[in-house]
Amino acid sequence: MDIGLKGKRALVTGASRGIGRAIAEALAAEGCALQMLARNAEALDAAAAEIGRRYGVAVATHAIDLSRSGAAEEAAAQYADVDIVVNNAGSTPRGDILSVDEDAWRQGWDLKVFGYINLTREFYRHMQARGDGVIINIIGISAEKYEYAYAAGGTGNAALAAMTRIVGGASLDHGVRVLGVHPGWVETGKARRSLMGRAAAELGDEQRWPELVKSWPRGRLIQPEEVANVVAFLASPRAGAMSGTIVTVDAGFTSRGYPYVAKQPAPRKQA
Repeated sequence: MDIGLKGKRALVTGASRGIGRAIAEALAAEGCALQMLARNAEALDAAAAEIGRRYGVAVATHAIDLSRSGAAEEAAAQYADVDIVVNNAGSTPRGDILSVDEDAWRQGWDLKVFGYINLTREFYRHMQARGDGVIINIIGISAEKYEYAYAAGGTGNAALAAMTRIVGGASLDHGVRVLGVHPGWVETGKARRSLMGRAAAELGDEQRWPELVKSWPRGRLIQPEEVANVVAFLASPRAGAMSGTIVTVDAGFTSRGYPYVAKQPAPRKQA
């Protein structure tokens, strides 16, 4: 099915690996020209070269630290004409309110929370002026499924979810759509490292980490491509009536509880 993205111009942050790279690939597969942003120039260039060869679209890169003050303004000024912006760059530290100090908290928020807010503000300004555009924020289920051991990340994601709904609720008045996606546990390097640490502590072997997710929905982690396919649809005209909405892509994980343990309900006794 042609979803109407051919010829569109898309900017994706955190695009060198994981979910960001998968999103860049999904948009390229639909015919979008890409502007890929990340901090690691070498990894970014390698990813861009492969995507360009595979899909035959124009792919450019820009190594930039979006946590730096003024970086969002620079990016928006340089790429003001893009049709789609995907905010994905970010890494907030795990830990509870006592174990994450102020410096770590601020460092995580400077990239993901303020990075998203600043980039949304600057690109929304250009999109509003021309009456067209889509901004998609990749947030996370911790925005709604709170976890004591992820205080900085959960609080930051909740703020981004609120910002997405606040801006997206009115943005179509100006021809712009602002949406969000809450990925669940996606198989990225960060997720694997976290689970390997748990497996080493709980099972005595970090390579046994897949055993920790056997009781989760489908018995595995979500693949980055499964998130990317949803993002491509949301960015397309096929989702033209959607704005101020956040789509959860977690295989039902949030609705089943965290941590999820597969249990069958006890049969009801007949009176």
